Amino acid sequence: MADLEPVVVLTTLPVTADPADFGRTLVMERLAACVTVLGDVLAIYRWQGDVCEERERQILIKTTRDRLGALEQRLRALHPYQVPEFLALAVAQGSGPYVSWLRDATRP
Repeated sequence: MADLEPVVVLTTLPVTADPADFGRTLVMERLAACVTVLGDVLAIYRWQGDVCEERERQILIKTTRDRLGALEQRLRALHPYQVPEFLALAVAQGSGPYVSWLRDATRP
């Protein structure tokens, strides 16, 4: 049952990307139960020796542990960045009905 535990994946998209298309693809392919697109954020990061600043959108992807490998592979294929953010966070607790729905929505 550990493979079906919920996880939240963090990623970002540049403001020029279409987050609805990105999220819709992941949900339609059952790699995510839900993709939440947050408003514009400012990312400050080091890249190739420089400190950079970019406007981005924070994306929250709700899925299950067993879908992480396929999700990461698909995210990399869809994502415009050379090195996209992909951080999977374990969920300490979730309501029973929500977790059941999440598992069903991501079942291949």
